[in-house]
Amino acid sequence: MSEWKITMLANEHCETGENPLWDGQRECVYWADIPNGKIFRYDLAWQSHEQIYSDVPVGGFTLQTDGSLLLFRVSDIAILPWRGVARTIIKYSDDGMERFNDVSADPEGRVFAGTIGKTETSGGLYRVDLDGTITKLFDGTGCANGSGFSPDLQMFYWTCSTTKRLFRFRYHRETGELTERTEIYRAQNEGTPDGLTVDAEGNLWSARWDGQTIVKHAPDGSVLGKIKMPVKTISSVCFGGSDYAKLFVTTASGKSCSSSEDGALFQIEGNFRGKPEFHSRISLA
Repeated sequence: MSEWKITMLANEHCETGENPLWDGQRECVYWADIPNGKIFRYDLAWQSHEQIYSDVPVGGFTLQTDGSLLLFRVSDIAILPWRGVARTIIKYSDDGMERFNDVSADPEGRVFAGTIGKTETSGGLYRVDLDGTITKLFDGTGCANGSGFSPDLQMFYWTCSTTKRLFRFRYHRETGELTERTEIYRAQNEGTPDGLTVDAEGNLWSARWDGQTIVKHAPDGSVLGKIKMPVKTISSVCFGGSDYAKLFVTTASGKSCSSSEDGALFQIEGNFRGKPEFHSRISLA
């Protein structure tokens, strides 16, 4: 029997399926189709999915503590209730910024938000504090992508898709500061590192855009293994399920893809265990 059990859960043929996020309270996984401005929700118990949002493109989102979604869009941050329509809570745009991209909430409820720049040197990483204050941490990255925290909350991992590198930072929980930026991996001929998540043992799972794989990295960046997917363009990953023993995977159906399963949401089961993502606590006032 194969080491990995890969199942297609839903096929909306997303142009750029992204940002899978598990909701443990409601036992469902969310994901977006960024260019088409859509968000979907898959109910694991009922094995069915629905579209819950159609509006401005959403680059990334987090779960607030009340169960609503905090949407990072083109030039604002919005809140989407469980049943309701999205409303803007913070308007924001920066020079050279095309839109927000992958985001991660930290254990204090702040959010680290990447952006896609209009050029390869104008994207960056930002921190949104609980009161809604937005601080630029650094720029010049082009496409800031997947991120996550080590289980001991000492390290923050971040992806620069433009340069195909993974970085590690020292994370200071009290202030949200990131220091000691260190390159831990540089991809070669294996696709572009995209979305990322961290498992319960501290290993990194990195999606490979145009690489047909998910790569498992040790905390120091060394490669521990790979999962070959049935489609070429893998965009992001997250752990979920009642015991966090499932890996949910989003894919894209761009021009470089050929399979009828491109753009689908997948589930992988195997010998791994994830951990919950943190909830954001950004003020809605």
